[in-house]
Amino acid sequence: MIRRLTPASALALVVPPIASVLALAVPAIAAPAPSVATGDLLAVQTHLRSVESLTANFVQTDRSNRTLGGTLTMKKPGKVRFQYEKGVPILIVGDGRSLYFIDYSVKQVSRWPIGNSPLSVLLDPTRDISRFAKVIPSANPDVISIDANDPGHPELGRITLIFQRSPASPGGLMMLGWVALDAQGNRTSVRLSNQQFNAPVSDGMFRWNDPRKGLRPN
Repeated sequence: MIRRLTPASALALVVPPIASVLALAVPAIAAPAPSVATGDLLAVQTHLRSVESLTANFVQTDRSNRTLGGTLTMKKPGKVRFQYEKGVPILIVGDGRSLYFIDYSVKQVSRWPIGNSPLSVLLDPTRDISRFAKVIPSANPDVISIDANDPGHPELGRITLIFQRSPASPGGLMMLGWVALDAQGNRTSVRLSNQQFNAPVSDGMFRWNDPRKGLRPN
């Protein structure tokens, strides 16, 4: 039986809600002084800038250890789609300008500027991650973990992006997923598999049907 995905669990993938910031809030405010990425941080930035498109399977695990799967499709700049498994009436889509959360069970659509989403670190090749991220030491030399947070805004929580060295992947790295912690200590993790890089992706993948009565599909 497919378990119902709550809006909070889905939003933890991509956006901070209006009332309280959830798990994946990467700070949109840059540090006052510019910084230059070096070493592993530079490797991560090189990888992110080398990925023009990505498709992957994902498994999301929330704080109650509930899991749901689906397919992730990304295309720069600013396009993304989280297609959940059959039976989950929620869709998350970014069309390059805005990020939409669509709940077909209640015919509700929420919208945010794509730049206000933590996914902007993955979708915007111009972002300088050295302004808000640092490398976390790892016992495994083949794994690079990047912690991103804004010390001046602890209410935004923090996110850890996890990469594995992979000579065959763009920039020599492959993103394995991310782990996020909100300001209340709630943990959400996303694990990726079957990653495919830089294959052609149609813009039609980022269109969606508007469930609200009387409105035409996007």
